Amino acid sequence: MTATPPSKQSPVKVPLVTDVWGVFKTLIEARKNVLSIIPELATLQPIISGRVAWVNWHMVMDPSAIQHILRDNLENYPKSDVVKNTLEPAIGDSLFIAEGAHWRWQRRAAAPVFSPRNIANLAPIMGASADASCARLGDGSPRIDMYAEMISATFDVISDITFSGSDVLDSDEVHRAIDNYIEQVGRVSIFDVIGLPTWIPRPSRVLQPSALKQTKAIANSAVRNRAASGPRNVPDLLDLLMAGEDLKTKRKMNASELRDNLLTFIVAGHETTALTLSWALYLCAFDPVVQDKLRAEAQNVLNGRTATAEDCANLTYTKQVLNETLRLYPPAALISRTAQSHDVLSDRDIKPKDTVMIPIYALHRHHALWDNPDEFNPDRFGEDARHDRFAFLPFGDGPRVCIAAQFAMTEAQIILATLISRYKFERIDGLNPKPVMVLTLRPEGGVQLKVSKV
Repeated sequence: MTATPPSKQSPVKVPLVTDVWGVFKTLIEARKNVLSIIPELATLQPIISGRVAWVNWHMVMDPSAIQHILRDNLENYPKSDVVKNTLEPAIGDSLFIAEGAHWRWQRRAAAPVFSPRNIANLAPIMGASADASCARLGDGSPRIDMYAEMISATFDVISDITFSGSDVLDSDEVHRAIDNYIEQVGRVSIFDVIGLPTWIPRPSRVLQPSALKQTKAIANSAVRNRAASGPRNVPDLLDLLMAGEDLKTKRKMNASELRDNLLTFIVAGHETTALTLSWALYLCAFDPVVQDKLRAEAQNVLNGRTATAEDCANLTYTKQVLNETLRLYPPAALISRTAQSHDVLSDRDIKPKDTVMIPIYALHRHHALWDNPDEFNPDRFGEDARHDRFAFLPFGDGPRVCIAAQFAMTEAQIILATLISRYKFERIDGLNPKPVMVLTLRPEGGVQLKVSKV
């Protein structure tokens, strides 16, 4: 841990629970914001347990126990049925939700896609997106929603990287489809809370939004067309996925697996990075001293040009700011697993079918793991700073660590450094974002900032 000065004002946060709630109160609050049902005690204790109806649950904040869940005893803790039922209609049995052998071969086949070499080859698209964002910002404005702007910027990246600049995807249409889908199926159902079997239909998940069906049809069409036309001279994400092969079995993805994994990277790959950038810009506006230091680094390294992948090694403070942003506002702020057999976590008995959660939002603000945990301090991630590896999990860990973590960090560094070198971002009184989690931790109301050229 790195000590931070006391009595410093803290950025916006989610108020955690201090009272005991019944099942219906829990449901009502969870549908508004999943994080609002996390007890404040989760930032103080290594593990807390409870029971809702006939479902036993455990929230785990002990790094050694988390290592056990995510790495040492991974097979005992598959993703929860709630997570699978929520996401499967959108992304099928893809890499994100598959388990066991089906997950392992997909992981092996997709791993080369995100090699350092391929990330470097795709990085110019990230720089072009940063330039396009600057063009949209122009000379700035007294009020710009930087969350909406970052959604556009990161979708430009994923669209160009996926379809090589094709016009088959409309950014607003696809993001609207994702938004509608999450709003329709991503909120907690009373059936989930009381633990009814997953084969009982959840009313909000019976119908698939038509916009999502259209997006899946577009992805299917893209796979068919690429199979007919062959790969591009500079392979894009779709080419790399189609070429991917499990070295052990020589198996390649079929058309439906390609589509589902393509949609996984579109859905997860652009919004999570957009959220990180949006929250980072809010925090830079919140702390002008950090923003000035960040700008000094960016201007010194870039000297007026757009950031590249090669610059990332020298943009060290930029990475610190992004890591501290991910600590305070992790896009995937809650991990849910279902125990398959008896186990022990932090001296607590875990029974088969118990729900085991890692509340990453609370873990990242735990008082035993971080000094002044609610404060914004990028120096926590300085060269000499130390923290427990399993106390900081923005991308998960273990064999199922996010396969695109380095891709996302490279993209975020390139876009943030380019923007901050050219613009100043300031808060607007009374327009603070509100952290709200449905499936991801979003800024409700957007990130409204005053933007001016420097």
